[in-house]
Amino acid sequence: MRFYRPEPQVYSFPVSFHLVTHPVAQHALVALRDATTAPAEFRQLAHRIGLIIAAEATRDLPTTAVAVQTPLEMTTGQAIAGDVVVVAVLRAGLCLVDPVLNFLPQARVGHIGLRRDEHTAQAHQYSGHLPERLSNSVILLVDPMLATGGSAVMAIDILKAAGARSIRLLSIVAAPEGVEALARAHPDVAVYSPALDRELNSQKFIAPGLGDFGDRLHGTGVVHKQA
Repeated sequence: MRFYRPEPQVYSFPVSFHLVTHPVAQHALVALRDATTAPAEFRQLAHRIGLIIAAEATRDLPTTAVAVQTPLEMTTGQAIAGDVVVVAVLRAGLCLVDPVLNFLPQARVGHIGLRRDEHTAQAHQYSGHLPERLSNSVILLVDPMLATGGSAVMAIDILKAAGARSIRLLSIVAAPEGVEALARAHPDVAVYSPALDRELNSQKFIAPGLGDFGDRLHGTGVVHKQA
């Protein structure tokens, strides 16, 4: 992973975008983009990428020294200190909850239901459930596509209103416009993704993208549509 200043778009303010360059994530991303990839394989690939993004986004979690008895002797190690909460933006974000929980089984789980208007690209909340006591937790907000940034900004607004202070966004594909919108609204939130695509097209879909993530995940809709 490396800190990345998105190109070719140049921002006049700091952008906290972390490009996940792990070869396995990049290899899986190629297959995710492929229009011929079937839903079953698509789900497996999304899970694999989710594990890697989760690992990169949690490199700096606080730890504490602990003692442990091995079969031979006492020794010490480092255990995660503090609380981690994974929050999915419905519906597509659910696919990234399991990989995060596989990586951090002690994490608590919440969800925020947002629906984007197909004509205005504006997000509207239709459901939500968040765990209590978020102020001292590390929040991993998972949403596979960061397009306009509207849904991400709204989800973070909701999280902060609930007391969250440390939030990280995990996405599989991001657009420069979404990164900029998020940085303007919430400059304290870092984005972790293996892909920063070229642009949003005139319909506010990510290009080149990988299609409608939810439709491809569940085998619904038309594959060539962009999300």
